[in-house]
Amino acid sequence: MRVLLTGSAGFIGSHVAEELAASGHEVVGLDVREGADVRDEAAVDRLTEGVDAVVHQAARVGLGVDVSDLPSYASINVYGTAVLLAAMARHGVGRLVLASSMVVYGEGAYTCPGHGPVRPGPREPRDLDLGLFEPRCPRCGSPLAPAVVREDAPADPRNAYATTKLAQEHLAAGWARETGGVAVALRYHNVYGPRMPRDTPYSGVAAIFRSALEAGRAPRVFEDGGQRRDFVHVRDVARANAAALAAGAEGRLTAYNIASGEPRTVGEMAAALAASRGGPGPVVTGEYRLGDVRHIVASPDRARAELGFQAGIGFAEGMREFAGAPLG
Repeated sequence: MRVLLTGSAGFIGSHVAEELAASGHEVVGLDVREGADVRDEAAVDRLTEGVDAVVHQAARVGLGVDVSDLPSYASINVYGTAVLLAAMARHGVGRLVLASSMVVYGEGAYTCPGHGPVRPGPREPRDLDLGLFEPRCPRCGSPLAPAVVREDAPADPRNAYATTKLAQEHLAAGWARETGGVAVALRYHNVYGPRMPRDTPYSGVAAIFRSALEAGRAPRVFEDGGQRRDFVHVRDVARANAAALAAGAEGRLTAYNIASGEPRTVGEMAAALAASRGGPGPVVTGEYRLGDVRHIVASPDRARAELGFQAGIGFAEGMREFAGAPLG
């Protein structure tokens, strides 16, 4: 296939470009680092003509610093996606792979001993100030047991990035219905690996810890370090994108969790990186970010069954490599 890849020079996009090329696809790149913005209607129209599919990675990432970031998130992630979909419709491009995110779920899945599966609301600042980080049952206040979240879980975005990623999915679903196209949304969990951006307010936690260790500082772990996540290697994510080009159903959007299936705590990840670099051990600070969720752990079953995708790089192996890998 001839594939338009947005965000082709970015952290994930550059790995996707390599995987698509290795799989025999012709890759047409679009990236703001190379002078082409996904919001530029003329550029997008020109690059979309003659392609068979689009893999859409371009986005502003991270939780955002404060509400002043909202226009930028909406412009790049929402308007940029709308520009792209409109060009696809004009040129009859009928297949889309969208980089979505697990952040669309908000908190993960939980079970109350008395009320079964429940969805806790956002955590209260007063609880977080007291170090009460675990969500409680919204009906009885009992402690909850984390469970895996599946693709049919209700969406509950809790920050600017999450809201715009969900908006991208809705736009893609509308495009698929109206054009009969095929849309696949890959809900990435915590992606890490070589070329990850360095420490910025918008970086993922793995990059923040890695940058601290590179500078000889101890990683600062927020809350109590017990937050559970699924850390998935970027090369596995690239393989999932290649697999998704052959998946999906006409006239609809299908979502897939892209995850390793091996949940770990943030504290475990910080300790693994520190041990691999021989740097100072992590420091647990008790700080928090209001837009963060406590636990978000995926079920990768649908991706395994329908895409034939299963992560191949384990946590220990991946962290050892990432500890010494070049950052972006």
